[in-house]
Amino acid sequence: MPFSLHLPTNHPHPTSCHLPNPKQPTPINQNPIFRRFSAFSSLRTSLDCVSDGRVEKGSSSSSSLPPPPIRLPFLVRTPARVSRFFWTGNCLQVAVSVDGGRAAAASGVDFDDRWLRACGSVVWDFFIPRGVTGNYVEYVKWKLLHRVFSSALQVLATQAMFTAMGVGFSCSLPSAAALNWVLKDGLGRLSRCIYTASLASAFDTNLKRVRFTTSVLFVASIGLELLTPAFPRCFLLLATIANISKQISLACYLATRSAVHQSFAIGDNLGEISAKAQIQTVCFDILGLMLAALVNLWIENHRRQQAGFHYFIYPFFAAMDLFGIYQGLKTVHLQTLTKDRLEIILSTWIECGYVPSPAEVSEKEGINFLGVKGKCLWPIRIGCLNPKDQIPKWSMKTIQCITDEDYYFVCVEIFEGLKRIGKPSILLSIREGAEAVHIIMGMLQACYIRRALLMNNTRWEIIIEESHASDSTMEDWFVIVEDAKKSAERDTSNLIEQMVGKGWMAKNILLSTQEQTRYSFICD
Repeated sequence: MPFSLHLPTNHPHPTSCHLPNPKQPTPINQNPIFRRFSAFSSLRTSLDCVSDGRVEKGSSSSSSLPPPPIRLPFLVRTPARVSRFFWTGNCLQVAVSVDGGRAAAASGVDFDDRWLRACGSVVWDFFIPRGVTGNYVEYVKWKLLHRVFSSALQVLATQAMFTAMGVGFSCSLPSAAALNWVLKDGLGRLSRCIYTASLASAFDTNLKRVRFTTSVLFVASIGLELLTPAFPRCFLLLATIANISKQISLACYLATRSAVHQSFAIGDNLGEISAKAQIQTVCFDILGLMLAALVNLWIENHRRQQAGFHYFIYPFFAAMDLFGIYQGLKTVHLQTLTKDRLEIILSTWIECGYVPSPAEVSEKEGINFLGVKGKCLWPIRIGCLNPKDQIPKWSMKTIQCITDEDYYFVCVEIFEGLKRIGKPSILLSIREGAEAVHIIMGMLQACYIRRALLMNNTRWEIIIEESHASDSTMEDWFVIVEDAKKSAERDTSNLIEQMVGKGWMAKNILLSTQEQTRYSFICD
């Protein structure tokens, strides 16, 4: 049915399609700005479109043939339709298209196709926020897989725990069951507080690894809950351990959720992305509940196979849950800078001459589930001097030469720990008051030093094994440090500019608790 939309007007008479007569006198005391807008107040926006999308003439009729409408040089896109405006000379008309590319006047699109496209646009707008990066849809896809199987596992685990407590049997003791439930919840929440306080900085510096590790812990806790019917006397012990693991996983999820959402935001629409994430979680969990209901229905119809059936479906559901989480984390491209990401960026800059994008760094960084990522020669560590580690004499000379103008120093240390006994590494120590630009410059100098040492790695390994260094060794070390410092000072401005252009947040460097240790300069 044709319909018309009238713009508000300040005229006392009914709105006309014709513009006001320019010869009509205007009150002298009228505001010039108001006069400017009143000239347009009588425009009539006519949305006289027939059901098939073709534009009809306005309500005004003329005996002569009207001139063809003029297409205005813009269109309005919404998630469900695209509107194109026309000017007939005295009124506006609009053609609406629901297929996103052609006007609704195209006769080749039938009603069912357009209806399906419109419904798809509504569903898309319901789940997906507008201002997000291109990898967000893939993230939601893997989130669907994770939430469905995770929700189904939780339903089956809760059912098993009720069975272990004797719910539904005449011999059950409600007071004892309630006491056990309260004890397991209380201990779980206490462990959640302790875990959150001890790993506060790790949620920023190792977000993916911590998130996936706690997800594995969560799936393992569901396995313990499924064991409670087989060991009812150990219900409190198994349920408490499982609840502690769940609370730790929940604490990690809540702590890292905002950073994951921020990585997908194009503008400052974090609130919209968070709201859509809650909608996705609820809808995906409902699908998981339906899956669990189907499993329980099958068990009721096959009571002979009921015993132990949960233990057969648990490995499959758990594997699908963890697979969805793992693939989803791979689509998260964090733009914040940590020590590891900054090192990947600087190494690529030195070797290839360009700044990698967050997606490239995310692929190289990986999740590093067990924290056993391959160690390179001459690794770089940010922190403070460790008295247990050995500092070569020729490297100690550079520490003695720092001044009040230096915001960091770089030296070589020989790690004396259990994993890398006698292996050399490069230490970057940051001074109090240093900003992000100083940390980037220090890391860049350390990377240049590492490249120079790797070019003659055999010689420097022999020097480290020797107890006494010659004067030539000390001179070569000073040349390497000074050349690396000059290169870092020369490249830092251009490097930061390109990093910002690639989308990196270069105003702050996220460091762990050990890496945040600073030194203070003292002039004796």
